[in-house]
Amino acid sequence: MYFTDRGIEELTERRGEEEVTLAWLAERLRDFVDLHPEFEAAVDRLATWLARLDDEDDQ
Repeated sequence: MYFTDRGIEELTERRGEEEVTLAWLAERLRDFVDLHPEFEAAVDRLATWLARLDDEDDQ
């Protein structure tokens, strides 16, 4: 288990029943980077990875 799994588990437990749009998620990621600019690269990599999940060229 990675350290980040705890946060993922908490997210699932607290908000697992909610439905959100990708636009909502993108806005939350922007808010997070505004508050924590040192994580800009990691958030950008996550967003890019999510955007390209179905792109066969990246697999």
